[in-house]
Amino acid sequence: MSKKSKKEVKQHTALEEFADRESSFGRVYKVAGPLIVAEQMMGAKMYELVKVGWEKLVGEIIKLDGDTASIQCYEDTSGLTVGDPVMRTKEPLSVCLGPGILEQIFDGIQRPLEVIAKQSGSVFIPKGFVK
Repeated sequence: MSKKSKKEVKQHTALEEFADRESSFGRVYKVAGPLIVAEQMMGAKMYELVKVGWEKLVGEIIKLDGDTASIQCYEDTSGLTVGDPVMRTKEPLSVCLGPGILEQIFDGIQRPLEVIAKQSGSVFIPKGFVK
């Protein structure tokens, strides 16, 4: 094996090692109201959209410290427990803008309130509701 190919193999191994550390899932470490602290979040980015817990509650990373992320959850966090999964979307929290936005009423993360009321039969938004 030539020196060049050994170097390429070594570089490829380093990239695989980094990819292993940068997981798509972390886990809940602490819950304090709407603030969730998650660990094993290596590779996460500020303002990244995450889905928290088994109900996939919508949250946004607001602080990073090593492999720990502080997450602002935009839904009721009751029932979340330590060890629940935190799924990274690897995308920032964003909303669509356009002419259609003037015809409906939305909550703070652009879920259509009239559609939610019709589907759920309630004026309250169910946990983990996805438009």
